Amino acid sequence: MVLSSNDVVYAPAFPEVFGGKNLYIAEETPADCGARERLLDAAFGTSRFDKTAERLREGRLPVQGLALAAKDADGLIGTLRMWYILAGEVPALLLGPLAVAKAYRSRGLGRRLMGQALFRAKTAGHRAILLVGDAPYYEPFGFTRRHTLGLSLPGPVDEARFLGLELEDGALREAKGLVTAAGPFNLLTHRTARELCHAA
Repeated sequence: MVLSSNDVVYAPAFPEVFGGKNLYIAEETPADCGARERLLDAAFGTSRFDKTAERLREGRLPVQGLALAAKDADGLIGTLRMWYILAGEVPALLLGPLAVAKAYRSRGLGRRLMGQALFRAKTAGHRAILLVGDAPYYEPFGFTRRHTLGLSLPGPVDEARFLGLELEDGALREAKGLVTAAGPFNLLTHRTARELCHAA
């Protein structure tokens, strides 16, 4: 079973085994917290908390069902999360961060995570997704700069990396103005949550 939007085909949304090895993708659990934060530190460094996109994530919970973990027999090897935002006045999702352990890079695992995430978002009824990332990587999934031309982020960003995807045609047509955080708050403070993850 597949779904298609904007000429992009998304992968089935269920845990799967890759190439006969014990690799699979599923929703992350609280037990994944520490491994996820260590993976993100290794991939992006602690300066990731200074990025503009982080202003849309801090203090919030990711979208239920759209916080994914890729794992092998030894533990977590990939992560992708989505967050509720408002693109001006249009409800949308923010994708990121996406990270894969160094030993598994360039092996298609990031694309598998993307396929799972986009399929799940589409089938859950979400209409649009924004992200800040490398256009050559994300354009094959249907992301494009033209969907974000009328939008701004709450801080500096390389505009060429500010991309959008319509899961429903025309979903971002009226999206203009500032992108702001939405969705439920994390009851733990950002610092406390991070400290608990690293202690896990």
